[in-house]
Amino acid sequence: MKSYEKVETYDIEKIESLSKNYKSIIEDLGEDLNREGLQKTPERVAKAMQFLTHGYDLNPLEILKSAMFSEDHKQMIVVKDIEVYSMCEHHMLPFFGKAHVAYIPNGKIVGLSKIPRVVDAFARRMQVQERLTDEIKNCIQDALNPLGVAVVIEAQHMCMQMRGIQKQNSVTTTSSFTGAFEKDKTRKEFISLVSNKLS
Repeated sequence: MKSYEKVETYDIEKIESLSKNYKSIIEDLGEDLNREGLQKTPERVAKAMQFLTHGYDLNPLEILKSAMFSEDHKQMIVVKDIEVYSMCEHHMLPFFGKAHVAYIPNGKIVGLSKIPRVVDAFARRMQVQERLTDEIKNCIQDALNPLGVAVVIEAQHMCMQMRGIQKQNSVTTTSSFTGAFEKDKTRKEFISLVSNKLS
């Protein structure tokens, strides 16, 4: 019976550089790096940060272009409740929630799994929610040239919950629309679809 072996790929030079910086940060906070629980912490945090920001190594446009298909479908396609995990660029604290994405094809559709991959590619960077929403929309618009794109993100921000105003139940909602979704009727249909549970 084989033992479990975790396989992860990291940029070794980047890990070493980040680890040195985190050693300094931990010491500046008054902690003892020789304490058993902290001896490997700088390296662990360096690896965590590299994973949490791996979106810089991804090309969202190429992700979409890798799975585009000709299809004469003119109705709304919605992928909702996509988990979002990102890092606030102001405080380097997480924000997380859900993204709802829709587009109306104009001769081209994309493999459904590529939409969440594009969300991740932009989310796994230093971000603000407003820009993240626009980047997802713009990428889909550029790749597919659809009749319209809609993106709504609902997220909780640890910089508002753990520090600062410390409001535990606050949720931030951002939206961005192009083309057909700028029309009131189409936008309302999209909001209705992402708001309701289909039976």
